[in-house]
Amino acid sequence: MSWRPQYRSSKFRNVYGKVANREHCFDGIPITKNVHDNHFCAVNARFLAIVTESSGGGSFLVIPLEQTGRIEPNYPKVCGHQGNVLDIKWNPFIDNIIASCSEDTSVRIWEIPEGGLKRSMTEALLELHGHSRRVGLVEWHPTTNNILFSAGYDYKVLIWNLDVGEPVKMIDCHSDVILCMSFNTDGSLLATTCKDKKLRVIEPRSGRVLQEASCKNHRVNRVVFLGNMKRLLTTGVSRWNTRQIALWDQEDLSMPLIEEEIDGLSGLLFPFYDADTHMLYLAGKGDGNIRYYEISTGKPYLSYLMEFRSPAPQKGLGVMPKHGLDVSACEVFRFYKLVTLKGLIEPISMIVPRRSDSYQEDIYPMTPGTEPALTPDEWLGGINRDPVLMSLKEGYKKSSKMVFKAPIKEKKSVVVNGIDLLENVPPRTENELLRMFFRQQDEIRRLKEELAQKDIRIRQLQLELKNLRNSPKNC
Repeated sequence: MSWRPQYRSSKFRNVYGKVANREHCFDGIPITKNVHDNHFCAVNARFLAIVTESSGGGSFLVIPLEQTGRIEPNYPKVCGHQGNVLDIKWNPFIDNIIASCSEDTSVRIWEIPEGGLKRSMTEALLELHGHSRRVGLVEWHPTTNNILFSAGYDYKVLIWNLDVGEPVKMIDCHSDVILCMSFNTDGSLLATTCKDKKLRVIEPRSGRVLQEASCKNHRVNRVVFLGNMKRLLTTGVSRWNTRQIALWDQEDLSMPLIEEEIDGLSGLLFPFYDADTHMLYLAGKGDGNIRYYEISTGKPYLSYLMEFRSPAPQKGLGVMPKHGLDVSACEVFRFYKLVTLKGLIEPISMIVPRRSDSYQEDIYPMTPGTEPALTPDEWLGGINRDPVLMSLKEGYKKSSKMVFKAPIKEKKSVVVNGIDLLENVPPRTENELLRMFFRQQDEIRRLKEELAQKDIRIRQLQLELKNLRNSPKNC
């Protein structure tokens, strides 16, 4: 019997990457030079947000997607933070609400006006203070409206209920900086990677660690849940300092199901998973390649498909939600690539080649839409619910009718789990100590001026009282 090569049948075997024409790119953007390992980019069906280089605080641009081409240097920015912006994320249910976090220890919620910014925005809709050190990550809950997670360099994850503008839960099980957070489909589980070389699966409402893996041979950096497969995929570094991916069973993290070495480059590997097509995309920070695989429930679990190659290195990548894709072109994924050296944002469409112009139902199943499945009170009360699904055939241009209403907040202490997060927080670095010192000096100077003005007022009142006593009418 003659030997024949084995071909794996897959409708995504010939997926290819298509770079947008230069006139459909975003040019002239001063992309941040911050070395923090984040994407610095967020995109939805209406807006593109990019963290920019700025002096005297942090800022980011918000550009309507139709406004392609060269962006003017004086284009309006969102610039309310006092420190560098480290992460930005769009609300999945309200497409003009964006969350940002910063080195100034705050998380802020911004409302972008219809048509984009006409002038720079400095006042946030909501300011959230609860972390004692800089905040590196923010994530919206995938099925519940107005629930936001933030991870800080104080090793804590805070869960914010934006209906009241306060933290309602605190996850305090990490012993070092949290590198990545990922939710399962219904948001009932949270996976985290940490600098302590551990991978954790956490029940977010109670903060209980359900599974934990000490990754000695595979130092984890990023983690992503693989839809409803009850699998996790991590990217990291092997003991030989090569880039590596590992597949895990979420109910047993004692050993990875498979480990696969990718290459010997040093840049961080960002994983992106598309639950509708079961495709995994791996993009390396500092290189221009995007590899893609197909995930299956049985062995070999991971099947290599192809690689998109580009000479321009990427600093980060934004991902368009499913309802913003061009289904008429059989587009199944779209990246927005940050090219720092050129100040360029480059859309890259992943396309399944098809001859027919009709709607391809086999590559566009029902997908999570723009309607939340739960309210914050329902989720905090212990209810889990799968996302509300939508069809891309008719509803992909449908806009959400939800409106964000900021709560009226009074300045007070922030108490979570019986701990006041803002009371007597000691500085942990020299920069924090200097900032606290100068802040106290400003406060002392202000109080001295206020005291001097009150002394003058007291003297004036004493003179008026003396004149009244000595006046002839009182004799």
